[in-house]
Amino acid sequence: MKEKIVLAYSGGLDTTAIIPWLKENYDCEVICVCVDVGQESELDGLEERAKLSGASKLYVEDVVDEFVNDYILPCVKAGAVYENKYLLGTSMARPVIAKKLVEIAKKEGATAVCHGATGKGNDQVRFELTIKALAPELKIIAPWRIWKLSSREDEIEYCEKHGINLPFSKDSSYSRDRNIWHISHEGLELEDPAQAPNYDHLLVLSVSPDKAPDEGETISLTFEKGIPTSLNGKAMTPTEIIKELNKLGGRHGIGIVDIVENRVVGMKSRGVYETPGGTILMEAHKQLEELILDRDTMLAKKDVANHFASLVYEGKWFAPLREAYQAFVDVTQEYVTGEVKLKLYKGNIIKQGTTSPYSLYNESIASFTTGELYNHKDAEGFINLFGLSMKVRAMKYNS
Repeated sequence: MKEKIVLAYSGGLDTTAIIPWLKENYDCEVICVCVDVGQESELDGLEERAKLSGASKLYVEDVVDEFVNDYILPCVKAGAVYENKYLLGTSMARPVIAKKLVEIAKKEGATAVCHGATGKGNDQVRFELTIKALAPELKIIAPWRIWKLSSREDEIEYCEKHGINLPFSKDSSYSRDRNIWHISHEGLELEDPAQAPNYDHLLVLSVSPDKAPDEGETISLTFEKGIPTSLNGKAMTPTEIIKELNKLGGRHGIGIVDIVENRVVGMKSRGVYETPGGTILMEAHKQLEELILDRDTMLAKKDVANHFASLVYEGKWFAPLREAYQAFVDVTQEYVTGEVKLKLYKGNIIKQGTTSPYSLYNESIASFTTGELYNHKDAEGFINLFGLSMKVRAMKYNS
């Protein structure tokens, strides 16, 4: 009986070429698994392509809701943003994909899991750390670190030699990754940080801000315990909200980020990310927290957010530290409930008012008009004590 290998299959050229390569080099049965995290039309025609390429079976697993509820929302509640710009679209998706690969590998009695991530990127780390955490007994095969194919042309030629004629062009194009949260773009002019992105050619979910409507659009979002529950007064699931926000944000040029980021493997990489709905959701959540979280918790949570984002970016979703940070975050969200109004206008998100039954903002205290809860005279004693160490030091060294 032949060995079974489970392949993370996207239907693209790389993973299509991997099917005959695995059969040729491992004399195995290849079971393809495509995990649907919101790729939409990219999933069309996968079964025919996989079978044509020599796979014995194709699983198409819809995990969109799981991805949103168990991976995206924890990052939203944490406020996790990598290097102050990247909203972790690909980073969050890899562990849920790898988790499903492991589940099917166990179900099929496979001995190995194969992925098409290159030896230069972050995804190889994310896939493999998840597999090691969930199924350390499984072997991992990464063809890009083994085979002699070095270009798109080589892959197409390899497929043709094995009788697989596929509708892939030899023309260069952007390397993209898409899910319900975002779409990323790398390659072509983006490989030169001195060049501006060709947004007319590049953008998929959005228009550039200068081509957005001249009239802004006001929306409202409600949250309960940090989780979005309605959009513009209509109760919706988080998945439905993200999909609708993608349309709204894309129309107004929201969430387009051009970043040179520090990859896990040590190099810098330039990419453009479109995250229209996610950018709106993160901003709304942050504005609600402004009203509700006390100063010490806000400060601590910012530190946790940075550490949380780094762990997710590095593929350590199933690490104990990420789970511990999540426990902290969940406690901070107990009272993050309320409504946020925002105006979307040419790439900008403009605050239009925030309300919460748990708001710590007290107009009587904050107003310039003296209220019952705040006596201006109390400030003098506070400042004397707060600055005492500075005063003592100045008396010691400035005399």
